Amino acid sequence: MKKRTVMSISALALLAGVAIFSLMPNRDAAAQSAGAYINLVELDIDPGETAKYMELIKENGAASVKEPGCRVFNISVLASNPNHVVLYEVYDNEAALAAHRTTDHFKKYQAAVAKMVVGRNVRAVTGIAFNSKAH
Repeated sequence: MKKRTVMSISALALLAGVAIFSLMPNRDAAAQSAGAYINLVELDIDPGETAKYMELIKENGAASVKEPGCRVFNISVLASNPNHVVLYEVYDNEAALAAHRTTDHFKKYQAAVAKMVVGRNVRAVTGIAFNSKAH
């Protein structure tokens, strides 16, 4: 009986240690939350180039979601400023985003819009909850 109790206590201690260790933050915790890597990009587009830019980003986004590691590539603009573009990209991990940046379609997009983009802010963000409704 004592041996079984000691083994049970040891097993509980081991499980508690694993649970505590898994809750400890690591350097990749923010980027990997919810099993995804989120890239939030805000771009200011030259007002004279907005229409052409939209064609190019839509083409890039459509090609991006066909990549194995890209889950979401949403394109939005501020309601108050159609020249301020917000890209919300969700990848399986940071490596998938890095792979995206090496694709021919991304390189083509990047070269084509280089002079159209007058401001850029790129950030990795942490996903807390992903809620959606099937259409």
